[in-house]
Amino acid sequence: MKIGYARVSTDAQNLDLQTRALNAAGCDRIFEDHGISGARADRPGLKSALRCLQPGDTLVVWRFDRLARSVPHLAKITSGLKERGIGFASITEAIDTSSEIGEMILWVLGAVAGFERCLIKSRISAGLAAARAKGQQLGRRPSLSAEQRAEIRELLVSRSEPLSKLAERYHVHPRTIRRCLVRDAGA
Repeated sequence: MKIGYARVSTDAQNLDLQTRALNAAGCDRIFEDHGISGARADRPGLKSALRCLQPGDTLVVWRFDRLARSVPHLAKITSGLKERGIGFASITEAIDTSSEIGEMILWVLGAVAGFERCLIKSRISAGLAAARAKGQQLGRRPSLSAEQRAEIRELLVSRSEPLSKLAERYHVHPRTIRRCLVRDAGA
Protein backbone atom coordinates (compact mmCIF):
# COMPACT_ATOMS: atom_id res chain seq x y z
CA MET A 1 0.00 0.00 0.00
CA LYS A 2 1.18 3.54 -0.73
CA ILE A 3 0.64 6.11 2.00
CA GLY A 4 1.03 9.76 1.02
CA TYR A 5 2.15 12.62 3.24
CA ALA A 6 1.70 16.31 2.37
CA ARG A 7 2.76 19.37 4.39
CA VAL A 8 2.74 23.14 4.07
CA SER A 9 4.53 25.50 6.46
CA THR A 10 1.89 28.22 6.64
CA ASP A 11 -1.89 28.28 6.75
CA ALA A 12 -1.84 30.64 3.74
CA GLN A 13 -0.39 27.88 1.54
CA ASN A 14 -2.50 25.01 0.22
CA LEU A 15 -1.86 21.36 -0.42
CA ASP A 16 -3.59 20.97 -3.80
CA LEU A 17 -0.42 20.49 -5.86
CA GLN A 18 0.94 17.90 -3.44
CA THR A 19 -2.30 15.96 -3.00
CA ARG A 20 -2.90 15.82 -6.78
CA ALA A 21 0.61 14.44 -7.31
CA LEU A 22 0.19 11.91 -4.48
CA ASN A 23 -3.14 10.75 -5.90
CA ALA A 24 -1.56 10.46 -9.38
CA ALA A 25 1.23 8.36 -7.83
CA GLY A 26 -1.41 5.89 -6.63
CA CYS A 27 -1.48 6.66 -2.92
CA ASP A 28 -4.21 4.76 -1.11
CA ARG A 29 -4.37 7.28 1.77
CA ILE A 30 -2.96 10.77 2.23
CA PHE A 31 -2.12 12.38 5.55
CA GLU A 32 -1.66 16.13 5.83
CA ASP A 33 -0.16 18.81 8.06
CA HIS A 34 -1.16 22.46 7.60
CA GLY A 35 0.93 25.36 8.89
CA ILE A 36 3.65 23.20 10.44
CA SER A 37 7.37 23.55 9.79
CA GLY A 38 9.25 20.54 8.49
CA ALA A 39 11.82 21.22 11.20
CA ARG A 40 9.29 20.14 13.83
CA ALA A 41 9.28 16.47 14.71
CA ASP A 42 5.85 16.55 16.38
CA ARG A 43 3.55 16.72 13.37
CA PRO A 44 0.13 15.07 13.84
CA GLY A 45 -0.33 14.16 10.16
CA LEU A 46 3.13 12.62 9.92
CA LYS A 47 2.64 10.68 13.15
CA SER A 48 -0.64 9.28 11.82
CA ALA A 49 0.96 8.34 8.49
CA LEU A 50 3.85 6.56 10.23
CA ARG A 51 1.43 4.66 12.50
CA CYS A 52 -0.63 3.57 9.47
CA LEU A 53 2.35 2.12 7.57
CA GLN A 54 2.88 -1.65 7.59
CA PRO A 55 5.84 -3.76 6.35
CA GLY A 56 5.86 -3.75 2.55
CA ASP A 57 4.15 -0.33 2.35
CA THR A 58 5.75 2.81 0.94
CA LEU A 59 5.62 6.32 2.35
CA VAL A 60 5.30 8.74 -0.58
CA VAL A 61 5.91 12.49 -0.51
CA TRP A 62 5.77 15.11 -3.25
CA ARG A 63 9.27 16.38 -2.36
CA PHE A 64 11.51 14.98 0.34
CA ASP A 65 11.73 18.38 2.07
CA ARG A 66 8.02 17.94 2.86
CA LEU A 67 9.11 15.08 5.14
CA ALA A 68 12.16 16.62 6.85
CA ARG A 69 14.19 19.83 6.74
CA SER A 70 17.39 18.49 8.27
CA VAL A 71 19.63 15.56 7.42
CA PRO A 72 19.50 14.08 10.95
CA HIS A 73 15.70 14.20 10.96
CA LEU A 74 15.51 12.71 7.46
CA ALA A 75 17.94 9.97 8.51
CA LYS A 76 15.91 9.18 11.62
CA ILE A 77 12.63 8.86 9.71
CA THR A 78 13.95 6.89 6.74
CA SER A 79 16.07 4.60 8.93
CA GLY A 80 13.01 3.90 11.06
CA LEU A 81 11.03 3.09 7.92
CA LYS A 82 13.76 0.78 6.62
CA GLU A 83 13.93 -1.09 9.97
CA ARG A 84 10.19 -1.68 9.75
CA GLY A 85 10.43 -2.94 6.15
CA ILE A 86 8.77 0.16 4.74
CA GLY A 87 9.94 1.95 1.60
CA PHE A 88 10.19 5.66 0.94
CA ALA A 89 9.55 7.49 -2.33
CA SER A 90 9.69 11.14 -3.36
CA ILE A 91 7.84 12.06 -6.53
CA THR A 92 9.70 15.23 -7.56
CA GLU A 93 13.20 13.87 -7.00
CA ALA A 94 12.26 10.43 -8.39
CA ILE A 95 13.69 8.78 -5.29
CA ASP A 96 12.71 5.27 -4.31
CA THR A 97 14.67 3.72 -1.44
CA SER A 98 13.85 0.20 -2.56
CA SER A 99 17.16 0.37 -4.49
CA GLU A 100 20.65 1.23 -3.20
CA ILE A 101 20.98 4.02 -5.77
CA GLY A 102 17.70 5.55 -4.62
CA GLU A 103 18.89 5.44 -1.03
CA MET A 104 22.21 7.08 -1.91
CA ILE A 105 20.48 9.85 -3.88
CA LEU A 106 18.21 10.48 -0.91
CA TRP A 107 21.21 11.03 1.38
CA VAL A 108 22.97 13.33 -1.07
CA LEU A 109 19.85 15.46 -1.62
CA GLY A 110 19.19 15.49 2.12
CA ALA A 111 22.68 16.87 2.73
CA VAL A 112 22.12 19.55 0.07
CA ALA A 113 18.78 20.54 1.66
CA GLY A 114 20.43 20.79 5.08
CA PHE A 115 23.17 22.96 3.61
CA GLU A 116 20.57 25.18 1.92
CA ARG A 117 18.74 25.63 5.23
CA CYS A 118 22.01 26.69 6.91
CA LEU A 119 22.65 29.19 4.10
CA ILE A 120 19.19 30.69 4.50
CA LYS A 121 19.70 31.09 8.26
CA SER A 122 23.09 32.68 7.62
CA ARG A 123 21.67 35.13 5.07
CA ILE A 124 18.87 36.14 7.42
CA SER A 125 21.32 36.71 10.28
CA ALA A 126 23.59 38.78 8.03
CA GLY A 127 20.64 40.85 6.81
CA LEU A 128 19.47 41.54 10.37
CA ALA A 129 23.00 42.50 11.44
CA ALA A 130 23.33 44.87 8.47
CA ALA A 131 19.98 46.48 9.28
CA ARG A 132 21.00 46.94 12.94
CA ALA A 133 24.32 48.45 11.85
CA LYS A 134 22.41 51.00 9.75
CA GLY A 135 20.32 51.86 12.81
CA GLN A 136 17.12 50.42 11.40
CA GLN A 137 14.52 49.37 13.92
CA LEU A 138 13.68 45.69 13.57
CA GLY A 139 10.29 44.20 14.20
CA ARG A 140 6.93 45.83 13.95
CA ARG A 141 6.29 49.54 14.35
CA PRO A 142 5.59 50.67 17.95
CA SER A 143 1.90 51.00 18.87
CA LEU A 144 2.51 54.43 20.37
CA SER A 145 4.73 57.20 19.02
CA ALA A 146 7.21 59.06 21.23
CA GLU A 147 4.83 62.03 21.29
CA GLN A 148 1.89 59.86 22.34
CA ARG A 149 3.96 58.26 25.10
CA ALA A 150 4.96 61.73 26.36
CA GLU A 151 1.31 62.87 26.37
CA ILE A 152 0.25 59.74 28.25
CA ARG A 153 3.05 60.20 30.79
CA GLU A 154 1.95 63.80 31.46
CA LEU A 155 -1.71 62.80 31.81
CA LEU A 156 -0.85 59.99 34.22
CA VAL A 157 1.42 62.20 36.32
CA SER A 158 -1.28 64.90 36.54
CA ARG A 159 -3.83 62.15 37.28
CA SER A 160 -6.30 63.86 34.96
CA GLU A 161 -7.16 60.60 33.20
CA PRO A 162 -7.00 56.96 34.37
CA LEU A 163 -4.92 54.38 32.51
CA SER A 164 -7.98 52.56 31.18
CA LYS A 165 -9.38 55.74 29.59
CA LEU A 166 -6.00 56.56 28.04
CA ALA A 167 -5.83 53.07 26.58
CA GLU A 168 -9.25 53.54 25.01
CA ARG A 169 -8.33 56.97 23.65
CA TYR A 170 -5.12 55.68 21.99
CA HIS A 171 -6.70 52.39 20.89
CA VAL A 172 -4.26 50.14 22.76
CA HIS A 173 -4.43 47.75 25.69
CA PRO A 174 -3.51 49.19 29.11
CA ARG A 175 -0.66 46.67 29.22
CA THR A 176 0.81 48.30 26.09
CA ILE A 177 0.93 51.65 27.87
CA ARG A 178 2.59 50.09 30.93
CA ARG A 179 5.22 48.36 28.77
CA CYS A 180 6.01 51.58 26.90
CA LEU A 181 6.36 53.54 30.14
CA VAL A 182 8.66 50.91 31.65
CA ARG A 183 10.73 50.77 28.44
CA ASP A 184 11.00 54.59 28.33
CA ALA A 185 12.03 54.71 32.02
CA GLY A 186 14.81 52.17 31.35
CA ALA A 187 16.14 54.01 28.30
